[in-house]
Amino acid sequence: MNRRIATSLFCCLLLIPHGLWPEETDQSAKLPSEATVREWQSRKYGLFIHFGLYSVLGGVWKGQEFAGNYSEQIQSDAHIPNEDYAQLAARFDPEKWNPDAIVQLAQDAGMKFIVLTAKHHDGFSLFRTRVSTYNAVDGAAYKRDIVKSLADACARHQMPFGVYYSTIDWHFGDIADHRNDNPISKAHEDFNVAQLRELMTGYGPITEIWFDMGHPTKVQSRRFANTVHQFQPECMISGRIWNSEGDFMEMGDDQIPDYILDEPWESPASIYPQTWGYRSWLQRTNLEKKIQEHILRLVSVVSRGGNYILNIGPMGDGSVVPFEADVLRGTGAWLNRNGEAVYATQPQPFRKLDFGYATAKQDRLFLFLEHPPENRRLRLPGFQNHIRRAYLLGDPSQTPISFDDVQKFLTVPESVTKEFLPVVAVEFDAPIQVVQPAVAPQADGTIVLTPETADRFYNTNGEGYYDPPALRKQEWHFAVDQPGFYRIETSYKPGKFAQLLDLTIAGKVLKANAYGDNPGPAPIGIIELPASRDITLVANPSSPAERGEKLRAEIDRVSLVFTGSSL
Repeated sequence: MNRRIATSLFCCLLLIPHGLWPEETDQSAKLPSEATVREWQSRKYGLFIHFGLYSVLGGVWKGQEFAGNYSEQIQSDAHIPNEDYAQLAARFDPEKWNPDAIVQLAQDAGMKFIVLTAKHHDGFSLFRTRVSTYNAVDGAAYKRDIVKSLADACARHQMPFGVYYSTIDWHFGDIADHRNDNPISKAHEDFNVAQLRELMTGYGPITEIWFDMGHPTKVQSRRFANTVHQFQPECMISGRIWNSEGDFMEMGDDQIPDYILDEPWESPASIYPQTWGYRSWLQRTNLEKKIQEHILRLVSVVSRGGNYILNIGPMGDGSVVPFEADVLRGTGAWLNRNGEAVYATQPQPFRKLDFGYATAKQDRLFLFLEHPPENRRLRLPGFQNHIRRAYLLGDPSQTPISFDDVQKFLTVPESVTKEFLPVVAVEFDAPIQVVQPAVAPQADGTIVLTPETADRFYNTNGEGYYDPPALRKQEWHFAVDQPGFYRIETSYKPGKFAQLLDLTIAGKVLKANAYGDNPGPAPIGIIELPASRDITLVANPSSPAERGEKLRAEIDRVSLVFTGSSL
């Protein structure tokens, strides 16, 4: 974008009448309630929709197919000048856009919420905005508010509705490149805030807002978050607002984490990972395999405690690609039988299962059989509860499945192992109790905790998309054979850091000064411990700490040395 266009857009901001929206105040205290967070987490499966001017092109510019990036970013991929790309608005007339049919498709798929791209990186808004005519109402052939149409349809069908909002904007003046990691100017920041106010005040309840890309400062991220929560305190904000200002962590594109997350989180995926926007020349084959792929991904995410949001890219006329609609309906058919094991469940209480995945709900476990063992035995490591009965979910007669309540395993019939991802329901006496794998004491009673035996917790939404996940907490489970008093010592790998840590052991918090130029071992304190099969030690930045603060001290080991049965 040339300077004249950028200046004109900024002038539009300056001409907005004073008092059109309430004055900004610090609304940092207004956050979604615990009930809202729990309800958001219970949904598990939602629909993402990437739709915009790029849908008209379908991944093709001047007869050439572009695959260097996602098709919704073809303006960057094909190096299309703003002036040329903006002319697509005259062709944007999606006469087959049917918001009620979209909602019905999501319901058929078993999805519990919908998120639409209100504005992607190209800067074209699917809603009527008063800060730019570059939108579906004032600047396109369609002349209707697409966001409003889908928001209204969701309201009619009691479907929670959310919006995607790109922090960067090529039409405003950001440099279009494949990294999309642009800093945000003050003028652009104000522009974004104006549009966020419009989205939060003109479209009814917004269940979540999906920020994306850019490299805002922490002050800017907080301003964006405060703007959202000022008007909609219960709106869940994605972690891609960056700088740990979101209400839930967002994974990378098509990423399922192999580490533990103990905060609300979501994993975004597209039918095909090559693109999110419509790609006309993409080969769409093997429907059954694609359905099974996304069912497995859904279960993998839910078993870890996350939500799975699966994307479709409608064509330029607004219609859904038939193959993509069939994939969604295929997942819905499986969920019709097994949805009880997905919705409103807790993550699996086991670190690892050799046959697949699990979820939990009150007095029931749900076991997903991806790789049934040859002996057809499903082992539940560390499970302490009395098993009452087990049966195949979706079996109307609930035919009993045999189990060993002493060794804690079930034996499934051979016929069950031939199905795709069958689910076994296990009823037990609540509350659930699972003993995690624990570090055993050495011969002299000393307990040595190392990074290899720790559960590691990460913040995935730091300063930007390319900021790697940051370790923020480590947790160990260990056994104590000899009750008494233990001296705690810590050692660190050398580095450039100085950090105050909290070591929480059996409910007691000890402070540790960690210095990279003094790796230790350093004495921390003495604590009394009972004999136990499972005691937990947690190391994290000392409280109070910034949300998502990095654990800069790289712990080499924590030693608990027995000193005697009394002081």
